[in-house]
Amino acid sequence: MKLALYRDTENTARFGLLTDAGLIDADTLAPSAATAQGRMQAVIDQFEDLRPALQDRLQTGAMLEPGSYSLMPPLPRPGKIVCCIANYWEHAQREARPLNMFLKNPDAVIGPGDVITLPNYTDPWAFMHEAELALVIKGPAKNISQANWRDAVFGVTCLIDVTARSDGRKTWRNNSWMGKSFDTFAPIGPCITTIDEIGDPNNLHVQFWNNGELRHNYHTDDMEHRVPEIVEFLTRIMTMYSGDLVACGTNHEGLGFLQDGEEVEIKIQSIGQMKLTVKDPLKRSWERGVYMGADSTNLEAVRRHRPQG
Repeated sequence: MKLALYRDTENTARFGLLTDAGLIDADTLAPSAATAQGRMQAVIDQFEDLRPALQDRLQTGAMLEPGSYSLMPPLPRPGKIVCCIANYWEHAQREARPLNMFLKNPDAVIGPGDVITLPNYTDPWAFMHEAELALVIKGPAKNISQANWRDAVFGVTCLIDVTARSDGRKTWRNNSWMGKSFDTFAPIGPCITTIDEIGDPNNLHVQFWNNGELRHNYHTDDMEHRVPEIVEFLTRIMTMYSGDLVACGTNHEGLGFLQDGEEVEIKIQSIGQMKLTVKDPLKRSWERGVYMGADSTNLEAVRRHRPQG
């Protein structure tokens, strides 16, 4: 099942069910809460009780008219966004790097159709996209074993980890969370797909386009540390709550710059796709296409920068 939040023509936040044919309103079935985030968290917590009515609405509900709604981020203000650092093999023949993570600003969340706004700030030298699978947590989850990882994972969604760079592809401020946490730097959506419809989250195709050019194009079976290990590791450190997000890392071979006026699109198998635009008040420009600098992991870039002789 694909769960979504949307705004109607009166700008009221509502709960719905996303299908291949469109969006079905299910707002009367969602528990009440003070915020849209609170409503989605309540749906997560009460999902098994709500499932029969939601399933019936999927079968009998009418599609909303196109143009009568706009999708919101399915989790507008998660309590935590925890992100894996790297976490993909990227064709490397080596030992797995230790699993490591950072916290990303949850106020940076935006959703489908929104605008990624680059900061009016010139200390970072550039800004890049990282397309990622994100786990949606059902909590409280603490000390969850790898064997029981499904107890903590309610579903999955798409996340673009927008990143400020200080040099090459090094994250601004000495690889700290600050380069990940500018406003609008955490687009998520278009929905939450429940984990029962996903099966194995390490068997999904991730793609990302910039102005129609395919950049990220990888499979989640390439993770160094797979979802069960991520869940076990993280819940040993902290308690995770319903509506928290865990981004599983990215394959850096498809990195590229973001710049003013571009349209970007992320798509993950079994979840869906969303488009956003980029705005830069300073109208800066960088090389277009996949990043091919000396520290790129793109295979062509690695060959290009290999020592000669």
